[in-house]
Amino acid sequence: MKFIKLTFLIALIFTLVSFTDDSEKIVGIWFTDDKSSKIQIYKVDSEYFGKIIWMSPNGKKEDLKVKPTIGYQIFRKFTYESKNTWTGGQVSDPRSGMTVSGKMTLKNEKTLSVRGYVGSPMFGKTVILTRAE
Repeated sequence: MKFIKLTFLIALIFTLVSFTDDSEKIVGIWFTDDKSSKIQIYKVDSEYFGKIIWMSPNGKKEDLKVKPTIGYQIFRKFTYESKNTWTGGQVSDPRSGMTVSGKMTLKNEKTLSVRGYVGSPMFGKTVILTRAE
């Protein structure tokens, strides 16, 4: 009887561990690198998107080529690749006015590295977001 209980317990633990979904770790509210905006990252089907949900009234809007507003889509169509990495998406950069390819890497629970690039990740820029929650 003890063997059956132990087997059942091991099977239950294995099932719970195998269904842990790391892909949703980036879902939530994030501050931009300069703390002038908050971005909400959310999931639609199997893709991840990010939109501006708050902007500081003191932000330097004169430096931006695109004047983003609340609801402005910053991230589009990222998919979970592997542990702590999301790829295949696009990043809209209000500073340059460009939309480029992107890659996101969760460094820890509170730090998200977002790399926007043209062609290869080697030719790009990384911005660090900080979890606001």
